[in-house]
Amino acid sequence: MNRWRLLACVAVLAAACVPQAWAAPPADAADSLKTLVEVSADRLAMAHQVALSKWDSGGAVEDGGREAVVIMSAVSQGEGLGLERIWVASVFRAQIEANKLVQYSLMADWARAGAAPDHAPVDLVRDVRPQLDIIQKTMMAALPGVAPMRTRKTCRAEVAAAVNDYLYRRQLPAGTLDAIALDRAMAGVCGG
Repeated sequence: MNRWRLLACVAVLAAACVPQAWAAPPADAADSLKTLVEVSADRLAMAHQVALSKWDSGGAVEDGGREAVVIMSAVSQGEGLGLERIWVASVFRAQIEANKLVQYSLMADWARAGAAPDHAPVDLVRDVRPQLDIIQKTMMAALPGVAPMRTRKTCRAEVAAAVNDYLYRRQLPAGTLDAIALDRAMAGVCGG
């Protein structure tokens, strides 16, 4: 099995587990951060499916309209949780940018190879977006627990340690596309 087919299979399996894996809300700030990192990684796994869908349809990676809908939805949900609009927007903007980083990289690899990996058709609206909606709900549930740490001087170190812990537990090298994208996805947590 080639590398891309394996990645696509892993992404599909990870996405299939999302509803069960994130049913319980996190207990404290450390658990909230751990959950946010893990769900962000799951969201990035979905980027592989998004890239396949866009490759097949000839669609562009950039979709400003959809990005605005996702951010505004998160901001609206965040207001209901007492979270600051600018911070929630920053968190989700970073998630979207990380997702696009993965998409651009995969699509460039496939263009150089002359084809995407063999895969079943992926319907972005029917197959992927409902899973992304579940992931967003779980992220939103974790954000209130993470919010107090965002202004601490130690925030960046805490986020880096949580990402490092995730990579260690998954035995993922830090220099891989998915690891770099996860660092980018978490960049919106501190500040705001």
